[in-house]
Amino acid sequence: MAQENTKLIYFADPMCSWCYGFSPELTKVVEQMDESIDFEIVMGGLRPYNTESMTDLGDFLKEHWEEVSKRSGQPFSYGILKESTIIYDTEPACRAVAIMRELNPTEAYKYFKAVQTAFYKDNKNPNETSTYVVLAADFNVDKNAFQEAFESPEWKAKIKNDFQYAANLGVRGYPTLVLQSGKDFFLLTNGYSEASAVLERIEKTLQPE
Repeated sequence: MAQENTKLIYFADPMCSWCYGFSPELTKVVEQMDESIDFEIVMGGLRPYNTESMTDLGDFLKEHWEEVSKRSGQPFSYGILKESTIIYDTEPACRAVAIMRELNPTEAYKYFKAVQTAFYKDNKNPNETSTYVVLAADFNVDKNAFQEAFESPEWKAKIKNDFQYAANLGVRGYPTLVLQSGKDFFLLTNGYSEASAVLERIEKTLQPE
């Protein structure tokens, strides 16, 4: 049994390919871990405010996506890599998940995965507000309220708090899983890992000495 104030914190970015690959494994972790452990998702920010287009990064991204697909089995569509007008800026996707986390906290992780699928499998434009608003309607959130928040200067500033929190804890790569037990933080994994290995690390970390 985990002690009070034990939390599994997931630092990620919806447009991080390894986070997408890790999603099926993390889902197993969340479903199997001790119910006394809270789960929180924090947007670390992979390439927020980036100005390069999908075609600028096409070869680089394709190589990574193919590796992730081979390792994880997650489906990818590569057509978006030919879109010179789409900017690979991960801030909007992060902002959308953070808004969902506030409007409907219990659905935040599911929404995160929906945003991943929309980008990687369905090749929805990550620069368009409508991409995130349409998805939000499936998670018991008012579309107008979500869109208002997404387009607000307040949330464009507020998402930086997530990025700063990750930086303050020394998180530099994604996906990263951290276990917080009281005031102590324990790194569980930085990068792709299988669910069984993560669950074993959680158990060992929480074992009394």
